[in-house]
Amino acid sequence: MAESKPRETSATADRWLVRTALERSKLPLKELKNICNLSFSTRTIQRWLAENNVRKWRAAKRAKLTDENAEERLKWALLHRHWTVDMWKKVAWSDESAVKKDSDTKTVWVWRHMGKVGKVEKYLPKNVIGKRQDGGISQMIWGCFMSNKLGPIVFIDENINAGVYTQILDQNLLQYIKALAGEDIYDIVFQQDNARPHIAKVTQHWLENMGREYRFTVMRWPPYSLDLNSIENLWAILKLELHRRYPDTKYLRGSAEKVKSVLKERLFKIWWEIGEDVLNGLVESMPERVHALIEADGWYTRF
Repeated sequence: MAESKPRETSATADRWLVRTALERSKLPLKELKNICNLSFSTRTIQRWLAENNVRKWRAAKRAKLTDENAEERLKWALLHRHWTVDMWKKVAWSDESAVKKDSDTKTVWVWRHMGKVGKVEKYLPKNVIGKRQDGGISQMIWGCFMSNKLGPIVFIDENINAGVYTQILDQNLLQYIKALAGEDIYDIVFQQDNARPHIAKVTQHWLENMGREYRFTVMRWPPYSLDLNSIENLWAILKLELHRRYPDTKYLRGSAEKVKSVLKERLFKIWWEIGEDVLNGLVESMPERVHALIEADGWYTRF
């Protein structure tokens, strides 16, 4: 049997290499080699890291958080830590999303452990990069759902400001609430994020007036909390299904108006075919999301 090749580094050098890689996780391999002042090849260094259960992974993408953001998120989680699934079923989740005909994001790699330790390290602030918008033809949509009851999908063809947003709510949210009332469902909690049109004075005034008339309240929402909004997962499902069912979507040609027309037709069909089991699963995940946020002290979670 052939003898294995002896190690060429000391245990101290190994520990320094691993510690540096984990502390400065976004360093390229060549820079990591230079900082650690190692004379060996990058391939050898990569092998040593792997032997210590560390390798490059794609950086998780999340909205960029500050200490203040994390503190607000943690306060929100602590306030809702005792909410049951039945209580979450009273929340009407809402949001806008831009559905692009295609997207191509640059991959960033980070150093972290494999296995259970690596899963924890994945969402540390140093291992996460903020999402950035890019170009391309896209269709803006607004939607909502509560419990296992899907709300309307609305196609938006203009810039969203407070006036446009309140019009969307007036023409769609109120009709949805009326439909729920027809099933003897009242006192819902309306959820929206902190986008400028949502927190504008005209919007807040509309919500206060309509809330009294239609018996709904508005949930106070923590900043940069896409991981807490169940409808974000619904958007992901919608976009995944769009390209799975219609793989030619990213190759659509023609004017922006023509491409958007096709997107609308396809998205409308997929939206109304979303099953109740999907919606139930999203709502039932809320206690776990809240717990994960508390465990992360308000920072990034796996959701």
